[in-house]
Amino acid sequence: MEILVAPKLKKYRKIGLALGGGGARGYGLIGAIRAFEEENIKFDYICGTSIGSIVGAMMAYGLNSQEMEEIMTKIKVKDVRKNKIPFMPSSTEYLEELIIKNVGDINIEDLKIPFCAVAVDMVSGNEVDITRGRLCKALAGSCAVPTVFEPVDFEDKVLFDGGLQNTIPADVLRKLGCDAVVSIDINSTRGNGTTSKKYLDLLMASIRVMMKSNAIKGYLNSDIIIKPNLQRFSASKTDGMFEMIEEGYQATKAQIENIKALFSKKKLKKHWWSWRKTKDEN
Repeated sequence: MEILVAPKLKKYRKIGLALGGGGARGYGLIGAIRAFEEENIKFDYICGTSIGSIVGAMMAYGLNSQEMEEIMTKIKVKDVRKNKIPFMPSSTEYLEELIIKNVGDINIEDLKIPFCAVAVDMVSGNEVDITRGRLCKALAGSCAVPTVFEPVDFEDKVLFDGGLQNTIPADVLRKLGCDAVVSIDINSTRGNGTTSKKYLDLLMASIRVMMKSNAIKGYLNSDIIIKPNLQRFSASKTDGMFEMIEEGYQATKAQIENIKALFSKKKLKKHWWSWRKTKDEN
């Protein structure tokens, strides 16, 4: 009697996308997503910090890069921040309203692609990786930069910007079960100091230095890192938004063959066993 042994199948590898923080430089993420779309590259999990959480949530919701561009290029600073007076942070109310307007007042678990937003809980002092709960609150908390925004109440936590502890959340995707991670770092001036002696400038520079140190684990946990050339753009101004989109696109296209190679390992591979012949001795 001849027995055909079933093929042994290699399981799907899960590949995650980590979107780093960087304020207005987040326009570069739109260009990166456009490059992914051209190659029909789809990720199994998305995780974002700060502006990366907003773009990542839109991607997980199902918006394409053109739709993201139409939304984000119409946003002005005044649409997000109520208060521009130094040391008088704004509430995140406007930001939450923008999120609800464009993706709805939904929960994270309602998104089409599994998603995680990274923030910091000021009660415990720990990083919080949010995979469930009200989306607008989670994103607002992930984006709540100290001195710019007020902290955000989220369940039993008080959230500030995730970049305080994890600005490129590749390690989070590893913990969530991803076998490989593609990361996008849009904040190449992270860690830059300042020649100013003004207290606010020194405070913001100290935050940048802190974010530089926590970016290391993002690099260590990434298989591929895309780094758009965005140094000439401000993280707090929308000037040059279309140029930033293009920089993100070009930086991703430069890495596209490496990314496609990473995805080629994701496909099911059949390892056929040879025919085994056995005798029915009965």
